[in-house]
Amino acid sequence: MLTKESLQFLDDLKKNNNRDWFQDNKKRYEVFKKDYHQLVSDFLDAMKPLDPSLELLEIKDCTFRINRDIRFSKDKSPYKAHLGVWLSSGAKGANRSGYYVHIEKGASFIAGGFYSPDADQLKKVRKEIAFFHDDLEAILADKNFKKEFGGFDINESNSLKSMPRGYEKDHPAIEFLKLKSFTTSQKFDITEVTQKDFVKKMSQKLIVLKPLNEFINRALDTEEF
Repeated sequence: MLTKESLQFLDDLKKNNNRDWFQDNKKRYEVFKKDYHQLVSDFLDAMKPLDPSLELLEIKDCTFRINRDIRFSKDKSPYKAHLGVWLSSGAKGANRSGYYVHIEKGASFIAGGFYSPDADQLKKVRKEIAFFHDDLEAILADKNFKKEFGGFDINESNSLKSMPRGYEKDHPAIEFLKLKSFTTSQKFDITEVTQKDFVKKMSQKLIVLKPLNEFINRALDTEEF
């Protein structure tokens, strides 16, 4: 769990997102950072026994810098007023399917799956879906998956309007093949973050996504032939 002081720091940072304020509150940030890393450590302790693929992960592999990349953004706010926890197998920086926790006032959620693959990765995942859509459908039909997440997050930004090249429009997995990201999520109230059972509760929800992550990563690990 996070402390109320850490959540207040994020709230204050959102209202004062500038370098001068941040420098004046550097000690508060250091306390927040320590709290953040403890939260990540708690998630690793909870998730590693449930998903052995995470065994080699360390805290530094699962955190994000507080500085925003503003080079191509209209929003020039220098700092993130939220925190994220990313748990995924593979080398640091490698884009794979995994588990995510996002903590932000009014916009907190847990999620999993594969976000924004590159062209080659997308090709691999679509091929896996095309040949083994029965496996994917069984994962999505699982009662615990449906209870916690319902299905994939589908909207105009992450789904094609027409069938991707190379696939028939009457393919039985047409709606999945049109996806550009393969993610699913569930919102939660930020007040839950300070509760003692927060990590345990969220880990029990996140592990429901393990079969989906395994399906997608299986596709990514398949050599083209």
